[in-house]
Amino acid sequence: MGWTRIGMAFHRFPLSFLSPRFSAHPLPRSLSASVFSHQMSTDAQSVAARLNSAGFIRSQGFIGGKWTDAYDGKTIEVTNPATGEVITNVSCMGGRETNDAIASAQDAFVSWSKQTAAERSKCLRKWYDLIMAHKEELGQLMTLEQGKPLKEAIGELWGKFIEFYAEEAKRVYGDIIPATLPDRRLFVLKQPVGVVGAITPWNFPLAMITRKVAPALACGCTVVVKPSELTPLTALAAADLSIQAGIPPGAVNVVMGNASDIGEALLASPQVRKITFTGSTAVGKKLMAGAASTVKKVSLELGGNAPCIIFDDADLDVALKGALATKFRNSGQTCVCANRILVQEGIYDKFANAFSNAVSSLKVGDGFGEGVVQGPLINDAAVQKVESLLQDAISKGAKVLIGGKKHSLGMTFFEPTVITDVKSEMLLSREEVFGPVAPLLKFKTEEEAIRMANDTNAGLAAYIFTSSIKRSWRVSEALEYGLVGVNEGLISTEVAPFGGVKQSGLGREGSKYGMDEYLELCKEKHNKAGWFAATLSSPEHNAHGFETDECSQDPCSISI
Repeated sequence: MGWTRIGMAFHRFPLSFLSPRFSAHPLPRSLSASVFSHQMSTDAQSVAARLNSAGFIRSQGFIGGKWTDAYDGKTIEVTNPATGEVITNVSCMGGRETNDAIASAQDAFVSWSKQTAAERSKCLRKWYDLIMAHKEELGQLMTLEQGKPLKEAIGELWGKFIEFYAEEAKRVYGDIIPATLPDRRLFVLKQPVGVVGAITPWNFPLAMITRKVAPALACGCTVVVKPSELTPLTALAAADLSIQAGIPPGAVNVVMGNASDIGEALLASPQVRKITFTGSTAVGKKLMAGAASTVKKVSLELGGNAPCIIFDDADLDVALKGALATKFRNSGQTCVCANRILVQEGIYDKFANAFSNAVSSLKVGDGFGEGVVQGPLINDAAVQKVESLLQDAISKGAKVLIGGKKHSLGMTFFEPTVITDVKSEMLLSREEVFGPVAPLLKFKTEEEAIRMANDTNAGLAAYIFTSSIKRSWRVSEALEYGLVGVNEGLISTEVAPFGGVKQSGLGREGSKYGMDEYLELCKEKHNKAGWFAATLSSPEHNAHGFETDECSQDPCSISI
């Protein structure tokens, strides 16, 4: 079965998965990032204290440009997964606060949507510049609340979705359709959908927000963001910077806390015309069903079960680097992680040994530690899931080559793991692991590899390693996935569409196609015999208010 490929990456030499590529107290506008990079202690408590004193750690929600407590005074703890220490207590909001945020977004939409594309572009560009000016502080904040290594966190800030969509704001074009009658004119306009509810996960606290909020704002929409209650601090800091960038109060709102209450309020409101969500397939299905009551537009980026197929003609060094990048980045907590590594039988043992040796060199620890490439898992529930999946596989005959248990560091640290003799019926092959576990499966033929790869309800990302150009095209077109990396372990970029097929979601993020998710097509039909009956060839203003371009004398160049 052939599938239309929305994203396909080719790379001969994969990049290091650590390389950056990807207010009551207003944030300091002139604070130099170098102050933090050269003076900041690597001790997490010291980092938190410095960020707090500099105004980067917020505890309130952000509604209509104002910092707001939960109306009932409730709070929730935000903890550092590497240490278990409480960073701060943030407002635990619910339906009432969300409804006020929606009303604020609706009010702001009236004016924001009427700004010119150039004006919106200028604000977005300024927002991006402010984020980059404070990339060290924001990266440290992300490491504090999410646990990823600092180098990865700063790399996440280099994902240029805001910068990209600042330019795309000026490239929303309509269309003219040949009319069926001589005195009619048909126009197609693209208009902002309205208020957007954006629900984001904890694994990429900033990137998952900017890839949704940036195109929405570029189109003229306003947004209510519901970040994960596990990692709300980066979202709040980014929202503060949006105000400093000139984005008007109410255009970006942040509510965090009770997920079900906030979600229900977003779904029930007729003012919210779009829901965009990144998270589990189970929750995505519930949101899709809930959005039906008010017929909202929906974008869903859901779970994956990515196969990484390594053929016997692959360059082994390239395959090793690519597999390491796509499996262990962010401690395996990404939706496009290689969930299954399929290795052709002729090189299976050789690859397994080389891969295990490479994995054994990965340094695990606090994200602020020197040379650390794998931080903790997000919480105890994540550890328990990984342990359960491993136990199921071991009980059915799989063998752990390296790792396989909680790390001696304690907390939620888990050893980077390679496990062999994994079969398709094991839970490791059926469910999204979301942890640092690399299951190795064996296949004989190209046809078997394709069958094994497609044997899942998910269809987000897949990877192929081969030296054959013909095979790379043949296999990639047979895979039922929205994104395919060929000899490449990193495939996400702001300039290409990102999204899945089957039960991995609906819609696309990134690229020019990401703009369409926040736009409505509107048709206008004009009767030339009425007010539109203008003498288009005249270089002067006419009675109907039209003006032609006097320089070009082009009868089709008119302004109203």
